[in-house]
Amino acid sequence: MSMAMMEWLLEAALVAGIVAALPAALRLERALSGLSKDKSAVMDSVRGFADATKQAEASIVRLRATADSAARSVAEQVQAASALRDDLRFLTERAGVAADRLDTGLRGGGRAATPEPSANPVPRARAEQELLRAISRSRSA
Repeated sequence: MSMAMMEWLLEAALVAGIVAALPAALRLERALSGLSKDKSAVMDSVRGFADATKQAEASIVRLRATADSAARSVAEQVQAASALRDDLRFLTERAGVAADRLDTGLRGGGRAATPEPSANPVPRARAEQELLRAISRSRSA
């Protein structure tokens, strides 16, 4: 075999190899182009996710501030309600004592019995003093 013929055979083998690789190269090019399109879609999704994360963080900060404000407000209301509960309990106890004295006075036909002075005198609230004044006015009427 001569050199020229060998060259032709090598060139023919090279062309056959190129022709055989051409469909695979086209499929690879399509796959890479699809990946680049998917890459841009993935990047857009990542950007959207980052934006959503920032908005969620801002919302959490606002929600915490609102919850703290609500907690302070509830604590203030509970404190005020506790003071009112104590006042009402005191007034209820004093009203019970006053009712017992009235009942004793009405059943006995005379003046109401005076309660025994307690070891710890409790200062009377203004509402209690007004209640006692009203009761004494109703007795004298």
